[in-house]
Amino acid sequence: MEDSDHRTEVILLACGSFNPITNMHLRLFELARDHLQETGKYKVVKGIISPVGDAYLKKGLISASHRLTMARLATENSDWLEVDDWESSQKEWQETIKVLRYHHQKLKHSYSANSMEDAHLPNRTSRKRKRAAGSQLPVRMNPPKRKCLPQLKILCGTDLLESFAVPSLWKPEDIQEIVSKHGMVCVTRLGNHAQKFIYESDTLWKHKENIDLVEEWITNDISATKIRRALRRGQSIRYLVPDSVLSYIKQHNLYTVETEDQNAGIVLAPLQRSAQEPTKN
Repeated sequence: MEDSDHRTEVILLACGSFNPITNMHLRLFELARDHLQETGKYKVVKGIISPVGDAYLKKGLISASHRLTMARLATENSDWLEVDDWESSQKEWQETIKVLRYHHQKLKHSYSANSMEDAHLPNRTSRKRKRAAGSQLPVRMNPPKRKCLPQLKILCGTDLLESFAVPSLWKPEDIQEIVSKHGMVCVTRLGNHAQKFIYESDTLWKHKENIDLVEEWITNDISATKIRRALRRGQSIRYLVPDSVLSYIKQHNLYTVETEDQNAGIVLAPLQRSAQEPTKN
């Protein structure tokens, strides 16, 4: 039977520190998938977690190897979330747009390879007709129906959306490419002014149809920053992170006063790069 699902397939990509990954990070994916699929227009087929590399130089950022392991532990029981290590394995910090381009090219390559394989498979109906005709007449093979390339969208919280306004943190052309060619799914908290922020940005307003705002009705104030603070103070973080992540943190004694001071006083990688680039007249 021919597939009658005409919804656009979507892959959600979340870039960030995941320092450590929390239950809220995982909830963002669930909230975004529910929202997109409830529109009737989209079918979310995959979620990708891409931890930032150590070269980002964010204060308190522990080794990417630990953050990757925790993310994999957190998603080991998921049938649609996966962790990708390309971004974190790069020696230099990678802008989000470069991570998007990488995954888009990877998706295109996989799609092309699968299409070539499908093209060599004869249509089942055509094979039946051929057998019925005794193979005496040439049979026209119906090419397999090609599915459209899934859309790759950035998944984020409102903090990332608002960071677009931080001077020198983002390149204007990168923001333009993200919202015009890919799109965003932004999970907002009650009382948040994400819509107002979009209104005040000409670039975001121009492409507002490509930005899905997802209201988080069941509020959850879990943050990696608060979790690290609790760990430094010897307080429990159980039920804030998956049990497997909690066990890993304890086993390796990951978050301490010393680790929180890591990269202290060092300028964030995107701000360093911005300072080094020649000023455009």
